[in-house]
Amino acid sequence: MYLSNIKLTNFKNYEEAEFDFDPNVNGIVGRNGSGKTNLLDAIYYLSFCKSYFSAQDLFSVRFDTDFFAIHGEFHSLETQNNTMVSCTYKNGHKSMRANKKEYQRLSAHIGLFPVVMVSPYDSDIINEGSDIRRKFFDMIVAQFDKEYLQQLISYRKLLQQRNALLKQFADGAPFDPELLQIIDEQMIPLGTFIFERRRDFISDVQAIFQQHYARLAGEAEQVEVVYQSGLFESSYPDGLRDNAPADVRSGFSNFGIHKDDYAFLINGQPVKRFGSQGQQKSFSLALRLAQFDYSHQRNQVKPILLLDDIFDKLDRTRISALLQMVGQDHFGQVFLTDTDEKRVSQILSDYDIRHKILQTS
Repeated sequence: MYLSNIKLTNFKNYEEAEFDFDPNVNGIVGRNGSGKTNLLDAIYYLSFCKSYFSAQDLFSVRFDTDFFAIHGEFHSLETQNNTMVSCTYKNGHKSMRANKKEYQRLSAHIGLFPVVMVSPYDSDIINEGSDIRRKFFDMIVAQFDKEYLQQLISYRKLLQQRNALLKQFADGAPFDPELLQIIDEQMIPLGTFIFERRRDFISDVQAIFQQHYARLAGEAEQVEVVYQSGLFESSYPDGLRDNAPADVRSGFSNFGIHKDDYAFLINGQPVKRFGSQGQQKSFSLALRLAQFDYSHQRNQVKPILLLDDIFDKLDRTRISALLQMVGQDHFGQVFLTDTDEKRVSQILSDYDIRHKILQTS
């Protein structure tokens, strides 16, 4: 699968723009602020129905306009079929269409045209809070497991209801254990299902991740992703019951899969504290490459790989390892951004990689 072309209207800094792409490697070059990363984000939109960088769709609308539109054409190498995908946003309403047919639920589109983004912001997966890591892994699993996605959405709605009720109790409302029990009985099977899927996913991708780290770092460190959940220590009913007094006092649910985290270890120690900058970069990039391979294994389609600003952010060793994989056809279609057209052309030519250069302005 590859994206053959894209058309942007009022998307971020683009008023009107259209690009045709090579099925192999596309180098997107231009000065800082010219829209290189925005073009990658538009491709990401066509896969995930949302921006990689902006929490709200409104932030993707070009200044002084009230809508944006993205149109792209995907070509399947397996079926030789073309699919026109569009994303439009106006007045708070977002619409996704495939061959002009609108999706009733955006979740029905996610996973059909997989994309993996490698960004300088990937360091946040290591250095920021547990919610960032949960969202990262949830996104990977949900992309190919619709049941997981629906259970996660339902769980989050129930959690909001439970926390609202707990806040009322904390603020002085009479404690009503029956109301709490009604919500808990709905949350328990959902939370248990999500826990089991997360546990199994980490088990499935651990070896793939470790192989990619070894290739990128060229060193013998032992790395590991450890899934951390209170459900390893307690069943869901017991955990909710034991934490109920603290929940009522704090007005917040203190037990459940919303408290899960993932420990990133190098030689048994947290990579955030004990890993060098290079080791952290190898760790986050290996996570993304594991995401790529997991996606490929799940649906037998190579995701589109988006590499944002890698020549400035990665050292020569890691770039060399990554481009060797590109040259060996490990990946399918690849997009990469850089400010220096000569550098991109020279590096890709050195590795004998077929490519096309596109200029942003």
